[in-house]
Amino acid sequence: MSDRRNGKFADRPSIYVIIGLFALTALLGGGAYAWFGRDILAKPAAPLENVTVANLFYTGSCAVVAAQAKGYFSDEGIQVATLVYDSGTAVLDQLFRGTADLGTSGDIPLMFAVMNRQQPLSVISTVVMGENVVGIVARKDKGISTPASLKGKRIGVTVGTAGHFFLDVYLTEQRLYASDVSIRDIKTEDLAGALASGEIDAAATWEPMLGKLQAQLGDNGTTLLANGIYNPTLNLVGTQTYVASHAQTIQKVLRGLIRGEDFCRDNPAEARDLVARDLKVDAQGLAASWQDYRFRVSLDQSLLLQLEDESRWAIKNKLTDRTEIPNYMDHFDMDPLLAVAPSAITAIH
Repeated sequence: MSDRRNGKFADRPSIYVIIGLFALTALLGGGAYAWFGRDILAKPAAPLENVTVANLFYTGSCAVVAAQAKGYFSDEGIQVATLVYDSGTAVLDQLFRGTADLGTSGDIPLMFAVMNRQQPLSVISTVVMGENVVGIVARKDKGISTPASLKGKRIGVTVGTAGHFFLDVYLTEQRLYASDVSIRDIKTEDLAGALASGEIDAAATWEPMLGKLQAQLGDNGTTLLANGIYNPTLNLVGTQTYVASHAQTIQKVLRGLIRGEDFCRDNPAEARDLVARDLKVDAQGLAASWQDYRFRVSLDQSLLLQLEDESRWAIKNKLTDRTEIPNYMDHFDMDPLLAVAPSAITAIH
């Protein structure tokens, strides 16, 4: 009689044991995964890093507004708080005081900060360039209807801003001297009241204030635009100390801004609504000039040349005690943008 243990079923008990062991391992493994997985899933997300940005009261600040409103900053792991100021000078003052980490400033206040040897600044990128977004709003009942009729009139402007530089360049273009008009230094937020009361006959400023002043005057107002003689930029800046010590943070900000600029360019109606809500202005009033904004995070050679031209203007008009143009490359920090979007840099480096 044959021994069945030596037949084809002799190893069956061993197979059952092996299968059982695999099943037990899988069960225990699955249980362990579920147990440890539960701890992983329950682990709270890392807190967002707080960044404070002093933002200019300017339609072109759309990329900052959109990146915050649409969650592009938080997607990068940063919680951005924005503080809105009426001039680039006020924005930079917040950086110098340490009440803001980063700021958006026009090229003119930036130039003055460097020329007047304020705390060393780093320009990180340009956020937007504007065409026909600075100009002069004038009262018709004061006899102003053409550039030539500005002669002898009182023009309000915030000294040290893009409006100031534009006014001087515009007068020169029209073959008028600064001495041919009476220039009044008035805070940006006070221009509307001064123009309405007749304290001044005209005001030089930028959008959205231009549209606001024109709407305020209605049929009694006329707007004289730059028409290519000056295209201001809005730039992301920080103190050199902050920028040098927060490289990863600034890269996150830039990635958020790049998504923000895409949104502003591709979704103009919704973008205008966001900007209008943030700046507390009428969204319809932003539509007319929206096509004049070039939303593009970049660092161009043209900005360097523009700052140098503006420095010559400041020296010529004795608006600074400095007599030589500084090396603005010392104030360009290209590393953050090189890490995020190197093709966006055309400045020679």
